[in-house]
Amino acid sequence: MILAHRIRLVPTCEQETYFLRACGVARFAYNWALAEWKQQYKAGGKPSEVALRKALNAVKAEQFPWMSEVTKNAPQQAIKNLGRAYTNLFEDLKKYRRKEIRWKRVRVPTFKKKGQHYSFRADNGPDKKHPDAVQTDGARIRLPVIGWAKMREEVRFAGRLLSVTISRHADAWFASFSIEVPYEVPIRTDATIVGVDLGITALATFSDDTPKTFAPKPLRRYLRKLKRASRALSRKVRGSRNRVKAKTKLARLHWRIADIRADALHKLTSSLTRYRTIVIEDLNVTRMLANRCLSRAIADVGFCEFGGSWTTKQQWLDRP
Repeated sequence: MILAHRIRLVPTCEQETYFLRACGVARFAYNWALAEWKQQYKAGGKPSEVALRKALNAVKAEQFPWMSEVTKNAPQQAIKNLGRAYTNLFEDLKKYRRKEIRWKRVRVPTFKKKGQHYSFRADNGPDKKHPDAVQTDGARIRLPVIGWAKMREEVRFAGRLLSVTISRHADAWFASFSIEVPYEVPIRTDATIVGVDLGITALATFSDDTPKTFAPKPLRRYLRKLKRASRALSRKVRGSRNRVKAKTKLARLHWRIADIRADALHKLTSSLTRYRTIVIEDLNVTRMLANRCLSRAIADVGFCEFGGSWTTKQQWLDRP
């Protein structure tokens, strides 16, 4: 089983500058490969991510020498992500032709804009010269080129480290580990059956004597601050230092709202794993969000996040 564990980093100014440069290289490689993919496809060719990675390696020393300042994993993994994006596109097109999904659900790869979604990936692939390019030692992580960086905590899972994705949220940096661990499905012998009713006032109402679970509704709590921060950002001059500060302040607020909601949903879904059989209603969240009077309250509860979190945890358990 492959598990993911995200830990906040404590980088130095030099390491933070390197992270920004590596994210820029990954974004440029992704956009370059996407443009080449579209051009080759328009000309009647059959592009692939393997061929694009070889093409970039052949020209980057002459045309893009600044790419050598960061790890080679950053541009290579970005092009691999593009290949995966097109694989998802082809799968969605098949589902669309079978009328399983609508056209709005088809995931089409688009160019990445500067200033959004800072991330790059480094992995421990089959490279014989660098079998352990990414290592951990307590609350430290060793990355290619930059070396050791501090983390807020140690990795909780013991297993083979496959890859790590360095990303930025607001003004904080995180390392998301992909770890392969041995896992045995627990055998559950109890016959407990419970029904769960999801709602807006009470997030979860149980059919047994379990007390109701109420949603924290962080968006409603911080809505006034969110509006004020958004207005302050809109007044700042583009390209100014004050606009960067206002943008960071707004991003921190969105980050806090998302964390409060995710914490409540994870605690709820984890508590449900003690039951043998669980009956949950199937909600059409998309149709529910079409109600303009209740859409904000429904989105604040996070029904879609609940479904995704519970589905993942359900796969870890032995269900009939």
